[in-house]
Amino acid sequence: MATDTLKSTAGAGGAAGVRRLLLDNGALTALIVLVIAMSALSGDFLTTDNLLNIGVQAAVTAILAFGVTFVIVSAGIDLSVGSVAALSATVLAWSATSAGVPVAMAVILAIATGLAAGLVNGILISYGKLPPFIATLAMLSVGRGLSLVISQGSPIAFPNSVSHLGDTLGGWLPVPVLVMVVMGLITAFVLGRTYIGRSMYAIGGNEEAARLSGLRVKKQKIAIYALSGLFAAAAGIVLAARLSSAQPQAANGYELDAIAAVVIGGASLAGGTGKASGTLIGALILAVLRNGLNLLSVSAFWQQVVIGVVIALAVLLDTVRRKAGATPVAAGASPGGRGRQTLTYALAALVAVAVVGGMSFLHGGSSSTTPKVGLSLSTLNNPFFVQIKQGAQAEAKKLGVDLTVTDAQNDASQQANQLQNFTSSGLGAIVVNPVDSDAAGPAVRAANKAGVPVVGVDRGVNKAKTAALVASDNVEGGKLGAKALAEKLGGKGKIVILQGLAGTSASRERGAGFAEGLKAYPGIQVVAKQPADFDRTKGLDVMTNLLQAHPDIQGVFAENDEMALGAIKALGSKAGKSVQVVGFDGEPDGLAAVKAGTLYASVAQQPSQLGRIAIDNALRAAQGKKVEETVMVPVKVVTKENVAGFTG
Repeated sequence: MATDTLKSTAGAGGAAGVRRLLLDNGALTALIVLVIAMSALSGDFLTTDNLLNIGVQAAVTAILAFGVTFVIVSAGIDLSVGSVAALSATVLAWSATSAGVPVAMAVILAIATGLAAGLVNGILISYGKLPPFIATLAMLSVGRGLSLVISQGSPIAFPNSVSHLGDTLGGWLPVPVLVMVVMGLITAFVLGRTYIGRSMYAIGGNEEAARLSGLRVKKQKIAIYALSGLFAAAAGIVLAARLSSAQPQAANGYELDAIAAVVIGGASLAGGTGKASGTLIGALILAVLRNGLNLLSVSAFWQQVVIGVVIALAVLLDTVRRKAGATPVAAGASPGGRGRQTLTYALAALVAVAVVGGMSFLHGGSSSTTPKVGLSLSTLNNPFFVQIKQGAQAEAKKLGVDLTVTDAQNDASQQANQLQNFTSSGLGAIVVNPVDSDAAGPAVRAANKAGVPVVGVDRGVNKAKTAALVASDNVEGGKLGAKALAEKLGGKGKIVILQGLAGTSASRERGAGFAEGLKAYPGIQVVAKQPADFDRTKGLDVMTNLLQAHPDIQGVFAENDEMALGAIKALGSKAGKSVQVVGFDGEPDGLAAVKAGTLYASVAQQPSQLGRIAIDNALRAAQGKKVEETVMVPVKVVTKENVAGFTG
């Protein structure tokens, strides 16, 4: 068994003792400092609802991170947990709905899926001699691909009996928080009280020494990665229950958050150290950061920068702590050490209570008569949604509205967190552009319950009440795109379709409308459909590949202008001449390509107008005035002949 031999300086007292206490509990210190800072900066941070939100928002990351803790303590890495979580949730939803399997059996199948993925990782690493980075990177791709195959790229609604995992007990305790606590206790028990837990520390401390001492390292590694897969499955079920649906693209990138939580919590990537409580604190730090930065209206792009800096500082603190002779977390802690740890946490709790009381008093008398509205956009990595934001901001300035804008980065879970934050912040109204219409439902229902009116923009929200929906008709736009391309080709020819991000309503609706519109033109043959994720670079790559297989095509329909512009680049001199390209959205670069003649047409929406109308309706709803349930902003096919008069 490998143990840490670093000793704290004997007889340290006074300032040196405090310094050692802070170094030994760096993550806890950082969490307390963050809570104090966020409490001082935002009067909405310390509300009961918001603190519960933080717990819910930390739950999935924490559960994933608990599983990753086992791997990192043993000096490994697991990059597949996000994809395994999505795959497990998809298996559960598909089994309980399409396959007609009883819910209890579907849950078992989901857990078995995560366990199987972890076993495969362990076997590849132990017996296949693959580096953990490579083996789990491969599983990341396989898991995500299988999730998309099973779901056909579309979210699958969860059975109500499973969706209750995203509810509350007694009307106040969120079930995800309860699950997080239970999984944390299991992790602490496994690490501190079991043979396999002691084996993890031994393997992480010195694998060769562990093998020579008689430990069956290969079998232990298989068990360690199986545990990681099991925890990933649990996290996937909790996440999907929160969203009332299994999203094939769910938990994308969560593996990095999980690893970050473990490292921030004091574990070393070199192995041999780490504990469950540290991992929980790390997950809470990430949740507090995101929650607080949301409340302070900090851009999601800057949030990533801040989190990156926090991770770097956490590793730096670990280095400083070791050089200072502080005692790292290792296996076999003495009862006295556990007593001191308990005392430390008790003192931290007292500090937190004092902060809560002080900051509540500080913000108690503050009030504002300025109407506040929150706008949650599915992504700002697309000019169309940037234009919605700009239109909304212009209207908010005109009406004297305090507007907070957040970017969900095409992550339905992140958007659910943002909507929860808006609800607990006491905003007058919320405007949401859903990543997925089903996944936004639970968070919008919570806003309904809190009496906060919600306005949908561009996409609607399912199974929840919205005061108004301000949108363009994506299905009608798809039909118009089909008509424009087919008539340009004279009613016959071979075409390819570049599809958007799998699982998004915009991609489904535009594709369905285009397919419906093509029925009137039997001479048009679709020879290939491939996703390019609404991305220009992917549009270029996918179009380049398709041209190798289908060099004789005459037309391209792209479900947004970004992919169309990538296709134009791949087509080169053919674009606008032997091959006609039709896009969707009417974004500035797309309209410039229409003027240049390389893009034949764009089915143009009016994103700035969508943003302006949405804010106007949100303010009216917040004031109790009547608003129309549906406000349709017309789409328009823009070609070289009429582009000069189109303003967007």
